[in-house]
Amino acid sequence: MKKITIATRGSKLALWQSKHIRAVLEELHPGLEVELKIVITSGDKILDVPLAKIGGKGLFLKEIEECMLAGDAQIAVHSLKDVPTVMPSGLVLAAITEREDSRDALLSQEYCNIDSLPQGATVGTSSLRRRMQLAALRPDIKIKDLRGNVDTRIRKLREGEFDAIILAAAGINRLGLLDSVEHIYPISIDEMIPSMGQGALGIQCVDDPEIIAIAKVLNDDSSMVETTIEREFVDTLEGGCQVPIGVSATVLDDGRVKIKASLGMPDASEQMHDEIVINRADFRGSGRALADSFVQKGALELLKRAEVMAEKINNG
Repeated sequence: MKKITIATRGSKLALWQSKHIRAVLEELHPGLEVELKIVITSGDKILDVPLAKIGGKGLFLKEIEECMLAGDAQIAVHSLKDVPTVMPSGLVLAAITEREDSRDALLSQEYCNIDSLPQGATVGTSSLRRRMQLAALRPDIKIKDLRGNVDTRIRKLREGEFDAIILAAAGINRLGLLDSVEHIYPISIDEMIPSMGQGALGIQCVDDPEIIAIAKVLNDDSSMVETTIEREFVDTLEGGCQVPIGVSATVLDDGRVKIKASLGMPDASEQMHDEIVINRADFRGSGRALADSFVQKGALELLKRAEVMAEKINNG
C-alpha cells in the first residue's frame, strides 16, 4: 500500500497528534504517503452542554468512525481516554503509543497548587471524575463546567472566569503550553487518579490486515500493558464518562505493575478506592479482577446512584 488517510478532528491538539503519527508512519514505512482528512464531530459542534448529558466522549468519535467505515479513511488517531472499550464492527484498536504524562494538571494565573486555592474558589472541569476527586480534596471549592478545546479553556481562565482549571498534562505538553499561564501544577496520582488511557494515543483502524500491520509499528509495550489493565477495569464496570471512575496502571522499574483505582459519587459523598501491585506477566485479566473486587463491595449500585446524581448536575 502506497497511501493511507488519517481521519482527524480539526482541533489544534487533534491535528498535532495526527501530524505526529503521520511523521512516524512515513519514517517507519519508506514510500508510504499519509494524508489527513479533517472531520467535524458532534462533540466539536455542541459546546454549551455537558458531555455526560449528550452522550459522552464517544461524540468525538462517531463521525470519524463513520468516515473509516465508509472507506474515506483507514486510520484515526485518538486520545485513548476518549475511546470506548468496545469497538464498532469493522474497526479495531491496532496500537497504543508510548505514553506521555498520564496525570491531570491544575492551571491557574494566581495559585500554584490545589492547597493554595482560596476558600470557595471556582475551578473549571467537564469531568465527573475530576469533580469527584477535587471535591474530596477541597469540599469548599465551586466546580463549574468547562468545555471547548485547550486554547478556549485557557482563554477562559486568563479572562478570569475561573480561579483554576484542570486539564490533562499530556495535552499541555504536546502543544507546548507550559508558559501559557502563570502556574501549572501536575497533580500527583496520589491526589487525583487519571482517566483510563490518559496520556496515550490510540490508533484505531479498519479491520484490514495490511492496514493493521502498518499501524502496529506504533505500539508501545509498556503503554499497552498499562492501558489494557485500565480499559479492562472500566469495561467490567461498564463505566463511561457518565460516571466518575479513575484508574491508573504504572509499569514499575522492577517489572511489577502498580494499579490504583477510585470511583464514587460526583460530590465525593461516597467513594471506593483500592491499590494493588501485580507481576507484569499477569497483567491480562488483572483490571477485570480488580473491578470484580469493587463489584463485590457494591460498586455497581454505587455507580447507579452516581449516574442519577450526574444527571441532576448536568440538568442544573
